[in-house]
Amino acid sequence: MKRVVVKVGSAVLSEQNRIAKDRMQNLVDFIAELKTKYEVILVSSGAVAAGYTELKLDKKVLANKQALASIGQPILMNKYRKMFEHHNILPSQVLVTAANFNTAGESQKAKDTIETLLQHNVIPIINENDATATEELVLGDNDQLSAYAAYHFGADLLIILSDIDAYYNKDPRVHNDAIVRSRITCIESEELSREVTPNHSFATGGIVTKLKAADFLLKRGGAMFLASGFDLKDARSFLMEGNHIGGSLFQTKEGGE
Repeated sequence: MKRVVVKVGSAVLSEQNRIAKDRMQNLVDFIAELKTKYEVILVSSGAVAAGYTELKLDKKVLANKQALASIGQPILMNKYRKMFEHHNILPSQVLVTAANFNTAGESQKAKDTIETLLQHNVIPIINENDATATEELVLGDNDQLSAYAAYHFGADLLIILSDIDAYYNKDPRVHNDAIVRSRITCIESEELSREVTPNHSFATGGIVTKLKAADFLLKRGGAMFLASGFDLKDARSFLMEGNHIGGSLFQTKEGGE
């Protein structure tokens, strides 16, 4: 059975300073569907947004953001637990920092935990340990985290579900004639050096962090699929039916379809 990492961003999981329950439920239903065909690891943002529903702190202050993550992580996990319960799926929480991927020994320890969870049909839900991570141990954003997880935990594919539904040849928010790049085999250095422009108050990335995640995997023989997290039809078509209708696949030519 193939293994996939599904990463969902804050822009998908939150709206108007609260958790977007309908989109979260759609995600859980989709993951339950994926589990009939794949081993699934979930990388989930949303802890800060969940924390903000309980305590309105200025998210621009690092200590406040870490405090909100601390408040929000159990709220987020409780929502996941209740939603997965309807599918008779047990979720688990796996909090990591960059230290978990710094050495082969540390990454193997984390992988052993993931393997044990998957063997027992549990969904590992990974997030960065924002509440205590120091500057030198911060991964920075969950796009990067998901790429590391896909590589170190032996996934065949990383799926990023975002408010960005694909990778375009130019910004579709500015240019009406922007065209989707459906298949990307390499990423140019200038594409990776653009300014990071998150479009959501709780987001830490944007298209650039997704390109960096894809570049990390491409250089290591991995693959990534970017699609909308608002409407899951493109991700469902690609993963469950093998039809690449929408979204963007980052994969080397050697990787094949």
